[in-house]
Amino acid sequence: MSEVILSVAGTAQDGGLPQANCFCENCKRALADAKFKRTAASLAIILPEENKWHLIEATPDLREQMARLQMRYGMEFQLMSSIFLSHAHIGHYPGLMFLGKEAVNSRQIPVIAGAKMKKLLENDAPWSQLTALENIVVQEIKDGQSVSVSAEVTVTPVLVPHRNEFSEAFAFWIIGPNKKVLFIPDIDRWNAWEVDIREAAKDADICFLDGTFYSQKEIANIGRDFQQIPHPLITETMELLQDLVEETNIYFTHLNHSNPVLHKDGLLRKQIEAKGFFIADEEMEFRI
Repeated sequence: MSEVILSVAGTAQDGGLPQANCFCENCKRALADAKFKRTAASLAIILPEENKWHLIEATPDLREQMARLQMRYGMEFQLMSSIFLSHAHIGHYPGLMFLGKEAVNSRQIPVIAGAKMKKLLENDAPWSQLTALENIVVQEIKDGQSVSVSAEVTVTPVLVPHRNEFSEAFAFWIIGPNKKVLFIPDIDRWNAWEVDIREAAKDADICFLDGTFYSQKEIANIGRDFQQIPHPLITETMELLQDLVEETNIYFTHLNHSNPVLHKDGLLRKQIEAKGFFIADEEMEFRI
């Protein structure tokens, strides 16, 4: 059985940490301390024996994330074998620009996305230049249709509700030879999804779930309307899934720059971990 590594490439909400034009406590700390910085949420599937890797999300931080992955796994100059995209929000696909002729000038990298996302990438500038020059080749995926990335690993998209202004939005099941992983970086509300998150989490060995905001108080503190930026709160998700932590490892990712759980040494992080949940950190890795 081949080794399959799931590597956490990024854990921040789309705007990253620090976020542009923000000087909150977290952003100022990230500006002063590179170790506190976080890049946009992304995962990588590493296949060491094949000397290949696959990326889930092409974030605005793609340059840094690529370099870290390539150096960590001894794949310098080895481009990803494919990129899966969840949806058309700024934290999830703009990194494709670095594959264009102004930068990497890649050749026919498979980009795997939904029908609306495929149309956007093929018809709308500047992405259409990537497809016209065959820096990327967009392959359409559909809800529930598995894609094999190796003989022992499949990635299966699952439609989720999430402000689909420009494209559909997907979560992904990543199924390796030993473990099943559910990756949901963005969703509006658990009760808006036709899938029961409790049943899905029971079926997973590891979950990476939307942890954008910790609480409504946090959202109010940054002057935003909770109704305008729907995400399940970490507090709500923990209450909903508390009795599952013995059977499923649940990690929160896609963390907003304002989120108080960003402090690894903070009391709140310790309280969350005491309840059996985890905060995803970059460069975590899992044998799946």
